Amino acid sequence: MERRLLLLMAMLLAVANFQFGEAHAQKTNNIIDEVIWVVGDEAILKSEVEGMRRDPSWSQIKGNPYCVIPERLAIQKLFLHQAAIDSIEVTDAQINSYVEERINDWVLTAGSKEKLEEYMSMPISQIREELFDRYKDEMMVNKMREKLTEDVKVTPAEVRRFFKDLPEDSLPLIPTQVEVEIVVLEPKIPEEEINRVKEELRGYADRIVNGGMSFSTLAILYSQDPGSSRQGGEMDYMGKGQLDPAFANVAFALTDPKKVSKVVESEFGFHIIQLIDKRGDKGKFRHILRKPNVAQKDIDAALARLDSIADDIRKEKFSFEDAATFISEDKDTKNNRGLMTNQKQGSDGGRMQTSRFEMGELANLSPELARVVDGMEIGEISKPFQMTNQRMKTVCTIAKLKNRIKSHRASISEDFQVLREIVLRKKKENLINDWIREKQKSTYIRINEDWCDCDFEYPGWVK
Repeated sequence: MERRLLLLMAMLLAVANFQFGEAHAQKTNNIIDEVIWVVGDEAILKSEVEGMRRDPSWSQIKGNPYCVIPERLAIQKLFLHQAAIDSIEVTDAQINSYVEERINDWVLTAGSKEKLEEYMSMPISQIREELFDRYKDEMMVNKMREKLTEDVKVTPAEVRRFFKDLPEDSLPLIPTQVEVEIVVLEPKIPEEEINRVKEELRGYADRIVNGGMSFSTLAILYSQDPGSSRQGGEMDYMGKGQLDPAFANVAFALTDPKKVSKVVESEFGFHIIQLIDKRGDKGKFRHILRKPNVAQKDIDAALARLDSIADDIRKEKFSFEDAATFISEDKDTKNNRGLMTNQKQGSDGGRMQTSRFEMGELANLSPELARVVDGMEIGEISKPFQMTNQRMKTVCTIAKLKNRIKSHRASISEDFQVLREIVLRKKKENLINDWIREKQKSTYIRINEDWCDCDFEYPGWVK
């Protein structure tokens, strides 16, 4: 009640200031803020709408931004209110990682950091600060949506029923997909280069223990893990099964947050690790990753060996699949006889696994591999080429195009998982839409009369 009274006083003051200062604002060209919506105990300010309107991600918005943006913010307030009730949380590390990713994307789009600052009319530091609060709310909303829909399921009968009476031209168009097999060799790294990296990490550990520099500062300066280096090497809470086994064994053995681990080798490179906190069976750590340099002569040697292997396969001395099983050094595919698998996040939170890749998906995984496969015929074996794998390591590869499925209208028999995902997503959207409409009925909502004249997606705002 007290909070509601304070909010009302703030609204009255904002309106009074607006009326009193409007003429002055026109002369001085100052922007005066005002409360334009109230949802529950939360106010939506005109400045919030203006800030989001300048956001590059809203540049392609459909409809009047002064209608669409306030409604999106109002929906967000409904979810945030429920998230607070349900004690939903997100970590600072998750938010910072997302913020940096967005800023990097925007800098690339704008052309430079200076152009982005000019477009946004604020320095990068202020952009980062504003985005932190905004994306914190967005991530909370997403987690709340996931919780609301976590029990939604669909049966095969529901999928068949949904698409049974749809005309063919209403079925989704499945893009061209490929199935790819690979044989991978890692260039050999000399022992002296491995020792150099280990000594480098031991030097960092000595500086940390002796108080010369903090672990976080050294991680920002030197760690080669793009996902954590900006956060001072800090990682989210993770269980043992989510980490590389060698990394996990050393990390979870740490008990003193002031100490630094010995150098540990993982599939990603070499690390030193520091404990931050433990909660039950999960741990929070920071680390510094360093990778040995790969010499061109060693890359050339791996490419030459693969060229010989490919030649033997073409001469039918052994099959591509046998080479993948017994020669390949790629742990993700050798037990699958070289066949790559595409793992996707489903709407139900589970992982969908298929051997089919759209070309865009393959390019996201490896641009080099996608370029090679794009021009291949079914059954063809590529020339050896260099690429960066999912662990950000330089490897050498030959590829075989096992199959290419041309673009087609989806069918139950061929594309059941795709159709199931569509039905599941639609069922979840219906549940969320119903939830928003019910929440509107039980929530206090007030909209400034100058902001009411809109064709809202959810008409229940105006009461």
